[in-house]
Amino acid sequence: MYKKELNSDDLLKIIFHYTAKIASERQLNAVLVHMADMGRELILSDRCTVWLIDEESKQLYTTVAHGVDEIRVPYGTGFVGSSIVSGEPIIIEDAYSDPRHHSENDRKTGYRTKSIITVPFRNNDGNIIGAYQAVNKLTEIDHFTPRDLELLSLAASYAGKSLESVMLHQEIFDTQREIISKMGEVGEIRSRETANHVKRVAEYSYVLAIALGLSPAEAELLRTASPMHDIGKVAIPDAILNKPGKLTPEEFETIKSHTDIGYRLLLGSKRELLRAAAIVAGQHHEKWDGSGYPDGRQGEDIHIFGRITAVADVFDALSAERVYKKPWPMDRIESFFREERGRHFDPRLVDAFFAHLPQLLAIRERLADEGERTE
Repeated sequence: MYKKELNSDDLLKIIFHYTAKIASERQLNAVLVHMADMGRELILSDRCTVWLIDEESKQLYTTVAHGVDEIRVPYGTGFVGSSIVSGEPIIIEDAYSDPRHHSENDRKTGYRTKSIITVPFRNNDGNIIGAYQAVNKLTEIDHFTPRDLELLSLAASYAGKSLESVMLHQEIFDTQREIISKMGEVGEIRSRETANHVKRVAEYSYVLAIALGLSPAEAELLRTASPMHDIGKVAIPDAILNKPGKLTPEEFETIKSHTDIGYRLLLGSKRELLRAAAIVAGQHHEKWDGSGYPDGRQGEDIHIFGRITAVADVFDALSAERVYKKPWPMDRIESFFREERGRHFDPRLVDAFFAHLPQLLAIRERLADEGERTE
């Protein structure tokens, strides 16, 4: 069944709908999805792909392509490469009549590419940062027209400039994430624990957050912030932090202060990421029944980020070797979590822990410390 060309009112509705979505979005992948959907609907194509330039590897890549997974091609190759290098759009009625077409991709997927339109988009400085590519026109004409080129160029003009802003935001976020991860590793290395501890806790936290129904954005925020849970340990004396024997009551009080120290260290930031890290640092030793520290919070008065990190941190602590203990066998760890359901831990989180235990164990194996892998 062929589709009918859109009238002006339909086009305006699509443009306003997607430009509003793009303007309010800060997640790069979500913006790329909106861009691809807008391009496909505007010109009635079967598929639409948003390509970006990877300057480091000298490749073009897409993480958003209708009907396929991520694709990478050498810079300058294919229709999209030609369009980006020349800075000019390309309209092709029959892809197989042009030597630039990678027909091998069609053979692999069973998809038949016929008509193609490719339009590069630029940032605010006028530099090309990627391209739209739409495949197979769905109207009776069955190939793309100059009108389609105008519409996709309009979308590219707006979306390219918006995309630059989101990419800059993403770069800042990634930089913050890297700094936070490194700072978290510093706290663990001082206590003779490996950097992989914070990596495992981060991955466990993400799995549990998704299992509990947090949005992907919230789960990602927690995954990024959780490596800072023990940052306050930087202020704890080595003699106490790495003591192999039992701590005295006074020494234990000193250890407990790392939660307050970490919280106060991070509290003043206006950045969402560091505010989340402050919550995790301050509340990951609180307990569901109110017997934890530093504030004796109880139940849902403990922030969900603190409750999740508590499960992730304890699971990793029990399953890893520390200066004061050997790793626990898995059956003992499972018994502990069952006993502490509703006492130390949020009952829903314990249920999520057991429901996703195979996934957590796979993470533990993948990020095992040197010499611990079972392979």
